[in-house]
Parts: sequence; C-alpha cells; structure tokens
Amino acid sequence: MHASTTPLATAAIIMDEATFESWFRMHCLDESLASDNAPLTLYKDCLKHANKQLAEKFTQGISVPVLIRARSWLVDQLLRRTWSHLMETAEDDLALVAVGGYGRSELMPGSDIDLLILLPDEAGNLYDRKITALLTFLWDIGLEVGHSVRSINDCVEQSLADITVVTNLMEARWLAGSTRLFQRMQQRTGVSEIWNSRDFFNAKCEEQRARYRKFHNTAYNLEPNIKEGPGGLRDIQMIAWVANRHFGTASLDELVERDFLTREEYQTLIRDRDLLWNIRFALHTLTGRSEDRLLFDYQRTLAERFGYHDDDNRLGVEAFMKQYYRTIMELSRLNEMLLQLFQENILHPEGPGEPVVINNRFQSRQGYIEVIDERVFRYQPYALLEIFLLLEQHPELKGVRAGTIRAIRENRHLIDDDFRRDIRSRSLFMEIIRQPRGLTHELRRMNTYGILAAYLPVFENIVGLMQYDLFHIYTVDEHILKMVRNLRRFTVHKYALEFPLCSHIIATLPKPELLYLAGLFHDIAKGRGGDHSDLGSVDARNFCKQHDLSDYDTDLVTWLVESHLLMSSTSQREDISDPVVVNRFAKIMRDTVHLDYLYLLTVADIRATNPELWNTWKDALLKQLYYNTRRALQRGLQDPMKRTEHIQQVQQEAVKLLGELTSAITDLWGDLGDDYFLRHAPEQVAHHTHLLLDNAESNTLVDVQPVTEHGGTEIFIVTATEDDQFSRITAVLDRLGLNVVDAGIITTQDNRTVDTFHVLEESGFPISGDRRLQEIRNTLLSEINAEGHTTWNISRRIPRHYKHFPIKTHLDFKLDSYDRRTVMELITADRPGLLSRIGRAFADCKIRLLNAKIVTLGSRAEDVYYITDQHNQPLTDASKIACLEKAIRKYLDEEDNPANNHP
Repeated sequence: MHASTTPLATAAIIMDEATFESWFRMHCLDESLASDNAPLTLYKDCLKHANKQLAEKFTQGISVPVLIRARSWLVDQLLRRTWSHLMETAEDDLALVAVGGYGRSELMPGSDIDLLILLPDEAGNLYDRKITALLTFLWDIGLEVGHSVRSINDCVEQSLADITVVTNLMEARWLAGSTRLFQRMQQRTGVSEIWNSRDFFNAKCEEQRARYRKFHNTAYNLEPNIKEGPGGLRDIQMIAWVANRHFGTASLDELVERDFLTREEYQTLIRDRDLLWNIRFALHTLTGRSEDRLLFDYQRTLAERFGYHDDDNRLGVEAFMKQYYRTIMELSRLNEMLLQLFQENILHPEGPGEPVVINNRFQSRQGYIEVIDERVFRYQPYALLEIFLLLEQHPELKGVRAGTIRAIRENRHLIDDDFRRDIRSRSLFMEIIRQPRGLTHELRRMNTYGILAAYLPVFENIVGLMQYDLFHIYTVDEHILKMVRNLRRFTVHKYALEFPLCSHIIATLPKPELLYLAGLFHDIAKGRGGDHSDLGSVDARNFCKQHDLSDYDTDLVTWLVESHLLMSSTSQREDISDPVVVNRFAKIMRDTVHLDYLYLLTVADIRATNPELWNTWKDALLKQLYYNTRRALQRGLQDPMKRTEHIQQVQQEAVKLLGELTSAITDLWGDLGDDYFLRHAPEQVAHHTHLLLDNAESNTLVDVQPVTEHGGTEIFIVTATEDDQFSRITAVLDRLGLNVVDAGIITTQDNRTVDTFHVLEESGFPISGDRRLQEIRNTLLSEINAEGHTTWNISRRIPRHYKHFPIKTHLDFKLDSYDRRTVMELITADRPGLLSRIGRAFADCKIRLLNAKIVTLGSRAEDVYYITDQHNQPLTDASKIACLEKAIRKYLDEEDNPANNHP
C-alpha cells in the first residue's frame, strides 16, 4: 500500500484569472453570443466544456483549492453575463449576491449555486417575471441554483429568526447589480446591528452540538459525511464563521497573527482541509452530483484514485479510510482547542479569571484545567497522565484549556519506554481505569489528544482502522471506546433498568477495572493478521505484568480477551438448552466469576459493534446461556446434569402447568420423542400439548406466539411430512419480511412434522399487532394447504451495501458422533430467500433437517444445520455430502436469475 503523488498529496498551485480564462475560453462565448440568437445552447456548451476541463485538471494534479476557485470564477462570469442580458433596465435596481459556499468562492463540482437576489424594500412583485426568467435560464443551462429573493428588511428579519441565514449573509459576495443595495444589506446584518459575537458564538456552538448528535457524536462511522460529520469541513467553517463575526475576517491565517494558532497548527489545519476538499471534489466528480457521504459504493474507487492499493496486510481502501479518520481526529482536536480559545476571548473578555489551585502542577480557570507552568510536562512528564485522572476526580471541571491542549500535544514525544516503566506513570494509568466516574470521557479525550496511543503503542495500530465489512460499523478504536462506555453504563444507577441483570452483576464484581482492561484490549490486535483474540491476549498479559497486577488478575484479563467471542458464538450457534452443550461451556468457564465477567463483556461488545445487531433474541439467548451455566456451576462440574434428567424435569414442570398427566398426554409425548423436550421449555411444552390435543383431528396446525421467553416470535407448525416443506415455509416467511433466527424440526412416529421457528421482523423486534399475527398465520396455512403448492417469488432486493462485500460460499461437514447426526456449517453472503434455497438442496438430496441456527453478521451469513439422512443417520456416504454441496452451490449461484427466486 502506498499513496502516490495524486491530488490527495499535491500542494496548492497559485493561479490567476488569466489562467482561468485560458481554461474556460470566455472570450469565445462572448464572440458567439454577439453573433447568435440562441444563447441557451451556447451557455450549456460553455458549461459542459468547463466541467470537462475541471475534471481533466483534477486528474492532472492541479490542487483542489485552485479548482474550486476556478469553478467559482467560471460561474461568476456566466451569471454576470446572464444578469446583464436578462435583467435589462432592472439590472441596477437589484443586486445579485453569492452566498454560502459560493460566496466563499469554494464551489465543488456538484455544489449548489447559492444566490440571493436583493430587492429594494418597496419592490413588491415588480420584478417577479424577470427574476423567474433569470432563474429558469440558469437551470436550463445546467446550473443547480439555490436561491432566495429578499429585501433588506427581509434579510434582517430572517437573520434574527435563523442563525443559518445570518451565517450565509456573512459570506455574501457581490456579483452584479446595485453595489449600494449590497452594502446596505451588509451594514444592516452586521455584528453592530444584529447577532453580536457573544450571541453568535453561543448559537453556533449549540448548532454544532445538534449537528454532532445527528451523527451519534462520533466521526468514525464507516460511511462518514465529510462535510457535516464531526471533524468534517463544517467544523473548519465553524471556526471561520466565529472568527469572521468576532474579528471581522474569514482568513484562517489571521488566527496565527492573533496567537490563536501556531504556524504549525495552521499548516495542519490547511493540510487537513485540503485533504477533505480533495476527497469531496473526487466524490462529486465520481457521482456527478453533490454527494458528501463516503459510501461503500465509492470508497474502493476513491482509494485507487488516490493511489492506495492492497498489500499482504491491509486493503487499500482500509489504508485510505484510516488516513481520513486520522485527519478528522486532528481536525476535531483543533476545533475543540480553537472554540475554547474563542470562548475565553468572546465570553470572558475581561480575562480567564483567578486560578483555583488543584495541586502543584495544575489549576483551573473558569472551570477549565490548565498547567500552572508551561514547563510542567517537560520536567514532570507523568503529568501527561495525571491531568486525565484529575479530570475524573473533579467533576466540576468542564474541560482542558486550549494552551494546555497544545502543550499536551507538543510533549507527547516524552511518552517513551522510560516513561512507561516509571512507577508513577503506571500507577496513574491504573488509577484512571479504577475511577468510579469519568473513565469513558477521559479515554476519549486521551485518544483525541494522542496520549492513549502514545502510552499503549499497540493501540496506535488501530486508531482510525476500519474493518471493511457491514458487521462492524465503527473504526476499531471507536468500537473499543464504545464498548468501555457500555461497560461503565452498567454501573450508572439511572441506567439500571436498561440491562437489569448486567447492572446487578457488575455491582457484585470485586474488581470492575479488570473488565474495563479486557474491553480495552479485546480487539486491540485487529489488522495484524492471525487470530486477534490470541494476539490481543498476549498484549493484555504483557500490560498486566508491566502494571503489577496479581497472577490471578492477569490470568483473568488475559482469558477474557482470548475468550471474548466464546459466549456469543455458543449462544447463537449451539443448542443451549442441551445439558451436554451447557456442561461443556461450564467447564470452560470454571467458576461463576469468569462467567459473570464474560457475560458483561459479551453484552457490551455486541452493542458496541453495531446498534442494529442487538435485539431481544440475542438478549434472551445470552441470558439463557448465563442462567443455565450458572446452575451447572452451582450444581458442580463433578456432577453434570444428564439429558434424561433434564427431560424428566421439563416434563414434570409441564405437567404442573397442564394440571394432570393423562394417557392422551403420555401417548402424545411418546410420539414427539426425546429431542422435542431437549429443545423446548416447560411453558412451550404445555402450550403445544394443549394445541395438539385440541386440534387432534386437524391435518395442519399453525400457531403464532408474538413474544416468548426466547425474545422472538414463535411460529409452531404441525403438518404432514413432505420433502420440500422447509423450503416452502421459509420462502413464505421471507416474503412476509421475517428473519428466521432459529428453526427446530421434529418428525413424529406417525410421520408428521413439528416445526418451531423463531422469527423477528426486519427491524429486529418480535411481531406485534393482531392483524400482523393473523396475516402470518393465514398466509402459512394457505401455502401449506395449497394443492400443487404456490410459487413464491422472492421479491426482496439485496441491500445496496451488500454488493461491495463479496463473500465466497464455504461449507464444512462434521460428524457429531454423540448425537449421531451431521453438523453442516455454511458461510455465505446473506441474501433474500437464503434458507429457502438451502431447503431446496436438502429436498433434492433427501436430507432431513433437525435443527438450524441462523447467524447473520452484516452481509455475512454463518449458519449451522444439524442434519441426517432419511433414516436418521449421519451423512457417512461421501456421495451424499457431494450431492448436498453441489445442490447448495447450484441454488446459491442462481440468485441473480429471477426465475429461480422461488422454492
């Protein structure tokens, strides 16, 4: 992987208007207009030629700051000529004004042309026809115009009501018409008339906070918005707006002269802005429109465009995005620092106030911590960690003063091996982890300031690292910090009802800091190749030893990192009601302490990976595994529960719910077989028993229970056994928009099939509403009872994102000798109708499905099927396995043929 000398790394080239004239040949347009009565075509051709020129110049390496100024100049020329031609006698009565990004002369290829047509206060509708003709013409030649038509009084009134209006007018630039009218508008909307700098600053800060909330207060989404997202171009504009309102200049360079930025910080700001401009310019050029989202659709193409290529360790797109994420992290820090300086200058012009001493190294002013002496970090480097501990210990502190942020950044290099070996540094870091409040905020701050990566070099590798899939929607460092936040949230009283079990468990832990360390290290080895759990556990062990943790604590943290995927995998891929599975898992846990820690870690991890992954089904599975394992541990590993004992307990509890054990119930249960009682809870058994006895004469039974203890909706189906039944039923469920998360199939001795499906809506929630439940029941009955079977077309489309993540189909067959069955593991791309396709393959090869565990990780399906042949024997014949594998690959390869999208 490398970055070539492309526009992403090209320095600005200073060019004047004569250069732009040579590119766009406006004199040719003027000559043609003088001799042609069809100006519309001439303007369209001129604009088309100019856009082509800009794209070519971009490819040639001309810097984007030059190109966006060139496009603004081009549009200026077109607008002035059009204004003069169409407005005629009204030309000097009105004013044509560029506002917004166009006012700043920062026009990207797809940017709207934001215009203000300024009217005299007494104009009324006198100029409506001419203005309409002007705007129509501009749209017809291919300019996407965003416009407003206002008098000066309108500008004042709307500016007072809406901060965005006055912000636009601050960037206003005269284009044509009355300069007097334009100047009056500037004076009436200026800082001396409305929106003084204090009110403006407060309003813009609140606007930024609201904008951040739209992006969940993180810049590290995998499809970020480079303009509006935290750390994006809007943050730079925010700085310029505040400087403009307060100092009367939009020049960022002047912030250096006023000691708000060092020359190095200014250069960093401009370099990072230009990088985002390059990406945005390329995005607009690629899409042909104003597209500011770095969607998966474009990321690979842009990475190649800017010279990032795959290598043995990393995809080129991951390296490209890592540069992007690190850039916005730097911009976020500069934004924070500058806004804090503005706050001091604008809100507290009388000065920062008297210092409040915290200790020998730190004090606070106006609620912000600062070093007492600028040499503190140089002479006492451990203070680089101490400041974050003090922020945790002093909740009254609102943040760090800008000068101290700068000092932290300038002294990061002091964090070296000697620093990490210093007992003071090691003790401070562990105290940060142990604090009862503020951990999440300070870890985030440490990450933003670069201290976390400096102290933990292994963390440096994953800062800004994306995982190019749909399962993880955050960068690795953001995911880790969100996971620690989730763990901390379990300890906060006001959130106790969110996850009551987690809140209860964490209150009993002797050392919750071990849990936070496991969270910090669980994914720290991502991107290195190899098993990140194993590699991360080595890092965790080294850290624990270096920080003098006991052998027991070190082993626990190391084990948690190594095993952090185990509970999730077991709960979703195995039959956790089976005592054999539970006992095996309990042996790995060893004791309830390990179980408690791992349960909390697992819940926090899933919720931090992707908010859409967590649902009631996963919640119920993890709780079931937790409680079953806890009972097994309390019973004693030397005396594990056997299946026969478990079946007896289920039946005894079910009898209590039924009231009595009749001969009819005994006969029915004998017909169902032992596997049924291994998979179902007593409440389910009692309910199913009532249904089966009450509908004994019915050929088909469909029952839908909206919410069960498993966290999903249970669909219970009893019907005559047919080879293609699973395929047909899952096709119907797919058409109904339901996601199957678990399926159990029992064949009774009288050749009936008892199916139990657990499903969720596409939203991830159980089914609700009587009408919806009835729709599902009636549709299933209609399909099952239909003669000749209905052809169900799978009409749902594959989501847009999925095409960017091709996943090869992988099949693995294992013999489960204990249960005399074959376990088929399937990894493939998720798609509409997947289960139905697999069911068709089972039918073709005469395979009997016993159970299915359905796991979807973004665009990736990782399903486990427990199967036998028609004689209830495992697949020992190689030809049988070959038949099944060939059939599955055939049906999965047919996905693009609509004719095959039915069972």
